[in-house]
Amino acid sequence: MTSFAPRLLLALAVLCAAPAAAEPTLDKVKRTGSIVLGVRETSYPLSYLDQTGQPIGYHVDICRRIAEAVKTQLGLSSLEVRTEVVTSKTRIPKMVDGAIDLECGSTTNNAARQTQVAFAPTTYVASVRIAVKKASRITKLAQLDGKAVVTTAGSTSVQLLKARVQGRDINVIEVFGNDHAESFKMLESDQAAAFVMDDNLLAGLIASSSAPKDYEILAQTLNTEPIAIMLRKNDPAFKALVDQTVKAMMTSGEVGRLYAKWFLSPIPPMNAALAFPMSPVLAGLLKYPGDEPAEAFRPEE
Repeated sequence: MTSFAPRLLLALAVLCAAPAAAEPTLDKVKRTGSIVLGVRETSYPLSYLDQTGQPIGYHVDICRRIAEAVKTQLGLSSLEVRTEVVTSKTRIPKMVDGAIDLECGSTTNNAARQTQVAFAPTTYVASVRIAVKKASRITKLAQLDGKAVVTTAGSTSVQLLKARVQGRDINVIEVFGNDHAESFKMLESDQAAAFVMDDNLLAGLIASSSAPKDYEILAQTLNTEPIAIMLRKNDPAFKALVDQTVKAMMTSGEVGRLYAKWFLSPIPPMNAALAFPMSPVLAGLLKYPGDEPAEAFRPEE
């Protein structure tokens, strides 16, 4: 007995130290009677807060449709749909920790992130581009040599900017905003000469600014990236339901109608249309859905 006791204590210590397996999302939703959507403040028009602080947008609408499918599958008489604001820096930790169940924002699906989280089929394809003030007369990346360029901390634009200037005679001063609104404010206040981000986000921020005509988005594309709704990794039952729901929405034309609502029609708060026609790449993905990472895409030259 004296030799068995230490081994037993050691085994108990190892079990206590091991992390508990994550509760499957459908089990969690059934137990709590609620599902939590991670939303953004200013990711126009995918996910942002309206004048009353309520989350709206293209991906928010898709996530609410997924929540309805969850309610139906679980046979719930009611389901509370809660929202929690996340940022580029907090979205993955909050997903991994279980604070949110779906992230309905503007997250790029890439190979590095797929080691931590999973993604629904791609529902938007973004071109990473550069916004500047027209008065700066900047027309291409090379003219940013020696100037401050802002990107949002935690976004893939940081790595893209570094990759594009590496090995070239271009030296930019990198500055970071904590969120997209803060990044745009740095461009607006001339703390930065340019803002590198997804084209739809840049267009939305410019359209909702006090002087939209003062800005332009350069034609040069730094990269093309698949944007998708994020969910927890290693949760096959929930992943299957999410994929099934999104694919059904694509087949029925619902995703196409939501795209027209948010990208081609007037939207709050500016009551103006972004006028972003659906790209051929995204149109193809609606016909043949997939959750391939950004590494499967190539920049438009």
